[in-house]
Amino acid sequence: MAKSPAYPTAQQSPGRHKLDSRPVVAGIVTALVGFTSSFAVVLAGLRAVGASPAQAASGLLALTVAVGLGVLWLSWRSKVPVTLAWSTPGAALLATSGTVDGGWPAAVGAFLATGVLIAMTGLVPALGRLMARIPATLAQAMLAGVLLQLCLAPFKALGTVPLFIAPVILCWLLMMKLAPRGSVPAALLAALAVIGISLASGGTSLGEGEILPALEWTTPAFSLQAMAGIALPLFVVTMASQNVPGVAVLRSFGYDTPWRPAMLVTGAGTAAAAPFGAHAINLAALSAALAAGEEAGLDRHRRWVAGFTSGLAYLVLAAFSAALVTLVTAAPAGMLEAVAGLALLGTLAGAVSAALADAEDRIAPAVTFLMAASGLAFAGIGSAFWALAAGLAVRLVLRPRSPGATG
Repeated sequence: MAKSPAYPTAQQSPGRHKLDSRPVVAGIVTALVGFTSSFAVVLAGLRAVGASPAQAASGLLALTVAVGLGVLWLSWRSKVPVTLAWSTPGAALLATSGTVDGGWPAAVGAFLATGVLIAMTGLVPALGRLMARIPATLAQAMLAGVLLQLCLAPFKALGTVPLFIAPVILCWLLMMKLAPRGSVPAALLAALAVIGISLASGGTSLGEGEILPALEWTTPAFSLQAMAGIALPLFVVTMASQNVPGVAVLRSFGYDTPWRPAMLVTGAGTAAAAPFGAHAINLAALSAALAAGEEAGLDRHRRWVAGFTSGLAYLVLAAFSAALVTLVTAAPAGMLEAVAGLALLGTLAGAVSAALADAEDRIAPAVTFLMAASGLAFAGIGSAFWALAAGLAVRLVLRPRSPGATG
């Protein structure tokens, strides 16, 4: 993977500029969209690998703070509209992984190892080149298989709690028609409204201690199953589905990503936040366009302010993380997964499309997809690892022989 220059010359032109509030507004919108569209996925993933409600709340808080601080540093230093996010595909991976040998502490150890691997891609160019050799079709097929079960959740929930889920799905569908970018936040608001009505009708009240944010330390433990079943797939899916597309989005707007600083900051941020339950932070992909595009103002040299503002907004949102966790934890069984599934439908569609884009090479991605979707666990290691291994093996066997081969 080629390393982009840390300080792109396109942003070095100072010059006078008029006061423009658009970068600030774009930054706030970027943070709101990034947070509200996927925090339910994060909670579902952390709970699936063994986190208690308090530990999941701590993880969301640690992620939000790490993202905010990382964006502030990178955007200020590089003067590029760099934005960060937590690894939403990685959280979806966790949601289908289940607990590993060693429980929650081993999962935390895997998060820490993931942070080290991400930082190493900034320090060791060879690791970035090795990552680039993993076929994108197989990485996308693994992601699609991981997402399948979670994306089925909204429709399964229709059979168990239809009165709670139907309004959320209808709201999501209507917004997909009118304003697709706001569909997931709107569905989240609908879900929170349904949960609030349910709690009010049942006379349930929330205590002060349940809505105040708090970090909870977990001493990391390390196991082979957690490294192979969580750390390695989490690293691969974060790099392939977040960091690489994040670079591409910025490049499409004429910006060079400060690759090495970004990998060091996100890797160190992941490692530092891991003991508090954070799984991974990375370059933003989809929401990056909000801060790098014309929504952030016509002066390209001032759009870095949108990235900086999004960092400040994330720090403000961190104050509300515990209250949101308390609300969704009180939701009917299956509702959290249903909202997470709606948030990931677009990602699933994109992953399936990318995995099967090459008509000449569809068998290996298909095997990878089915293996990941199967939920197979062998030797304590989850299906994501075995899916990638199986896809690579099938691709190797089916690879056409070179013209000079004999036999």
